[in-house]
Amino acid sequence: MLLVLPAVQAENVTVLEGGTAQISCRLQNYDGSIVVIQNPRRQTLFFNGTRALKDDRFQMVLFTQRLVRITLTNVSVSDEGGYFCQLYTDDTHHQVATLSVVVPPEVPTVEVKTEAVEGGEVELTCMSPRSKPPATLRWVRDRREIAGVISQQENGKTVSVSNTIRIPVERKDNGAALSCEASHPALVGQKRVRHYSLDVHFAPTVKIIPPQGILREGDSLSLTCSVTGNPLPRDIQWSRVNDTLPERAEKTGNILQMSRLSQSHNGTYLCQAHNNYGRAADHYTLLVYVSVPPNSHPAIAHPILPSSSFTKEYQDPGAVVETHSAVPYAVIGGILALLVFTVICVLIVTIWCSVRQKGSYLTHEASGLDEHGEVQEAFLNGNDASQGKKEYLL
Repeated sequence: MLLVLPAVQAENVTVLEGGTAQISCRLQNYDGSIVVIQNPRRQTLFFNGTRALKDDRFQMVLFTQRLVRITLTNVSVSDEGGYFCQLYTDDTHHQVATLSVVVPPEVPTVEVKTEAVEGGEVELTCMSPRSKPPATLRWVRDRREIAGVISQQENGKTVSVSNTIRIPVERKDNGAALSCEASHPALVGQKRVRHYSLDVHFAPTVKIIPPQGILREGDSLSLTCSVTGNPLPRDIQWSRVNDTLPERAEKTGNILQMSRLSQSHNGTYLCQAHNNYGRAADHYTLLVYVSVPPNSHPAIAHPILPSSSFTKEYQDPGAVVETHSAVPYAVIGGILALLVFTVICVLIVTIWCSVRQKGSYLTHEASGLDEHGEVQEAFLNGNDASQGKKEYLL
């Protein structure tokens, strides 16, 4: 059995959009008959080797008795369809070469459906507006796929694909990296990836960074107000509670500087910031210590405090403190005590001696009376009184 080949054979072609397609017609037993090539709209492109349609994208590159080949550059999906190879002999022979155009996806885009606010949800849509066949989209975070809702919409010969996700967000999620990946047969294992960072809005936080060490008169002070928030607050306000800022205070953004500190700088300083999602503040209590020279009098150095409740807490451990020595008072007190004791002892001795002297006098007085009687008797008896007279003297 003999196999009879058709007089014309055509080959199907698949090409990427924007590429170049080669459309070939193979001829059997060509005898010089007329060869016509037509596009899907049945418009004649070439009549034998002559161009019939004014479209410079088509070129006749080969015309022989066995093979006719044309090229089409910058192919678009509108060029897709069947191209007719016709051979006019006694009979009309034709074959159709089907041109298929593949449209790979571009890098997908990300659309934010709802704003990401701390404590809420964010809705993100990844879109591939044009592909053929439809691209496959998926969301990935930390190498894990996030399940979403996929939808497709035909747009002529191409398809639009989207993948929408809804995820809860917190402050810590701000800046988290997500990616939307598009895969397609035309990419041969490669992917088109769109990276996206979560933009989570949240209220500000404020923290004053205090200086180290103790502040004394004449020192300088620099306070830094550390502010976070999204969006980041631009207007940072410095103030002093129940008072105005000192004249020498300088504000530069989030920094408050004061030079040549004195007691007049004492007080509570406040840093405030706000954005569309809230307001925050922090305070710092400044106490300037007064340093007294060693030879000054009185020499107890202490700060003038805004409130008596701070006295113990903010006593200056470096202040020079001088007090009157207690030693002279102790010596004087000891001497006075000794004198009092001596006086008391003298009084006691004096009283004791006085009592004893009085008793002795009375005794001798009585004895003297006896002797006086004897003298009197002797005198009466004619004795010499001068001889018998005696004196008793204590």
